Amino acid sequence: MDPNPFKTWLTTPPARPPLGTWLMTGAPSTAEALGFCGFDFLVVDMEHVPIDMAETISILRTVAGTPAQALVRLAWSDQVLVKRVLDAGAANVMFPFIQTVEEARLAVSYTRYPPHGVRGMAGVHRASRFGRVPDYFRTAGDRLAVVLQLETPEAVENAGAIAAVEGVDSLFLGPGDLSAAMGRIGEIAHPDVQAMIARAATLAHAAGKPIGIVGPNPEMVARFLSYGYDWVAVASDMAMMTGRAVDWVAAIQGATIAPAQPPAY
Repeated sequence: MDPNPFKTWLTTPPARPPLGTWLMTGAPSTAEALGFCGFDFLVVDMEHVPIDMAETISILRTVAGTPAQALVRLAWSDQVLVKRVLDAGAANVMFPFIQTVEEARLAVSYTRYPPHGVRGMAGVHRASRFGRVPDYFRTAGDRLAVVLQLETPEAVENAGAIAAVEGVDSLFLGPGDLSAAMGRIGEIAHPDVQAMIARAATLAHAAGKPIGIVGPNPEMVARFLSYGYDWVAVASDMAMMTGRAVDWVAAIQGATIAPAQPPAY
């Protein structure tokens, strides 16, 4: 079996771009349900969702029982946090708000054991199947997928150099934060923001690395794919749930409801 299908997608692109969504509810049941809906990957968001390490492990266990792969977005590029998330069994990690080559190198170093990095060593934890994975310490870095998130124009301009850092498997463009950093908060469809989004894909590919992105709806995701994005996410569990709820409430409240008829016996 492929030890990490998500990483394989990044190095050997499949027939169609992998499609995922964000897990914003922090609920294992929702993650499990979406894992059977056809998504290739699900993003466990530790940055904007108030979940602790135990809850993260619960979600990882749940997603592992579905066809989808889990990608954990860290709360920050912090050595201790990265160590704990990796020991908890995350095979794919996304670092938010990477701006420079030095920040990229530090992020990668947190995922590697010495002499290639500074990840702390523990003999028994969930990632090594509690010590059952042969030669885990020497092979752990090869098993991981490291994704670095670009969220400002400065980061986009540094995309090529960041992508070239050894150990970086993919870049990821955050369109919401990018629009805010460009003075167009919430306006990801603005031509200037779209131009920067397209530029990020061009720079990543020039450096020989894949790049992912998230869009709010299928139409925007299709536009991102036209720019050459290699893997994409659409909305989130919370957005899909609340969006459908609002639509249904409006449809029912706006409908002309016929008077109830007595039951026919």
